[in-house]
Amino acid sequence: MHPNKSHTHTPPYGPLVAGTPFTCSLFYSFPSFLRLPQFKRMLNRELSHLSEMSRSGNQVSEYISNTFLDKQNEVEIPSPTQKQQDKPMCHISGVRKLTRSSSQANPIVPRFGVKTEHEDALSRELNDLNKWGLNIFRVADFSSNRPLSCIMFAIFQAVFTDLEILAALFAAAIHDVDHPGVSNQFLINTNSELALMYNDESVLENHHLAVGFKLLHEENCDIFQNLTKRQRQSLRKMVIDMVLATDMSKHMSLLADLKTMVETKKVTSSGVLLLDHYTDRIQVLRNMVHCADLSNPTKPLDVYRQWTERIMEEFFRQGDKERERGMEISPMCDKHTASVEKSQVGFIDYIVHPLWETWGDLVHPDAQDILDTLEDNRDWYQSTIPQSPSPPPDLGDPQLEGCLDKFQFQLTLEEPDQNHLTEDCCAEEEEEEEVMEEEAEDEKLRPFFEPCEKKQTI
Repeated sequence: MHPNKSHTHTPPYGPLVAGTPFTCSLFYSFPSFLRLPQFKRMLNRELSHLSEMSRSGNQVSEYISNTFLDKQNEVEIPSPTQKQQDKPMCHISGVRKLTRSSSQANPIVPRFGVKTEHEDALSRELNDLNKWGLNIFRVADFSSNRPLSCIMFAIFQAVFTDLEILAALFAAAIHDVDHPGVSNQFLINTNSELALMYNDESVLENHHLAVGFKLLHEENCDIFQNLTKRQRQSLRKMVIDMVLATDMSKHMSLLADLKTMVETKKVTSSGVLLLDHYTDRIQVLRNMVHCADLSNPTKPLDVYRQWTERIMEEFFRQGDKERERGMEISPMCDKHTASVEKSQVGFIDYIVHPLWETWGDLVHPDAQDILDTLEDNRDWYQSTIPQSPSPPPDLGDPQLEGCLDKFQFQLTLEEPDQNHLTEDCCAEEEEEEEVMEEEAEDEKLRPFFEPCEKKQTI
């Protein structure tokens, strides 16, 4: 655990690959007037540089690009297999009939909503329910592996007066329900029924919503039965907006909108946002759920590492399925080549820290401890990246020079045709002019993209 810190927050920077200067000048703060296409173009350049550094760096770059940039890939979809269509296309899978045992029929409701032999230990864990470092794995141990039911039961015991808070809690509870353990792109590439049902658009997120709302139709499961029709409609709209925002391909758009909101807050006379309109309030709620969905790296290191292990296991299982099917293995899903340490450093630098720093600006100073923990975790994973096994060869070594002499050769070029040479020169000049115009435009924005200095520990 890191000690309490009173220093002013500055973003972490250091070498992404041990022994190699980390030249990424990326997005801990970018101006609100920066258009999203420019933002993506500069990010793509940094990711291209990262991919050239090493094979594992290329995997990290591909994973970030494919997951968070809403990148449309051309895929070869296999022909559907012949099988009996025993369910209509409108059938929502993942909703299972509830079975009632004698213990469930008992009118006495357990103290924490679940039957457990470790009630006292569970009570001690739930004392930290409102703390960021709640250890969900210990709650699982003491709640018969039903931590979500236990926590939501504890939260719902409170009296809700704000429909938006209720919607946010419900959205958080169902945002990954019946997750199959594979990505949207995998479902699309394999021509799955879910991808067909939702037209390849936010496939899993739409499925989570359908299952979550379908569960409300089960017997004694409609927790919103006392709401008015108008309240239910409003709640449903908010929940849909929030869960769809957990589609990681929408990350950059969410981040850009959040940054604009933060900049607006800074220029107001009171420094306080007046969330008078639904669009403003739902934007905050969407980003809050999105931050929570990307919160593992901000948790205490022991909890973060457990989440990382479980997520990488899920990635590798998907990679095994792709290998068995003869498909191209998705980035970070190949258990033989993926670098967990580099992936976490890149994930924090490019995705998690820019998002949480912007959220921290919105709720300043309430997120400072979270940012401090995130930086410490980033530094820990950076320190675990294996060092290069041997230094690069000394080109001044006489023995090496002798070896290089053996491989010297001459390349003779034919005299080029003058007309073709003139055409090539004109094309090169036009291309150079376009590049210079882009670089000039980017140069105006460069002060906003320069990396901050590494924080100093007091």
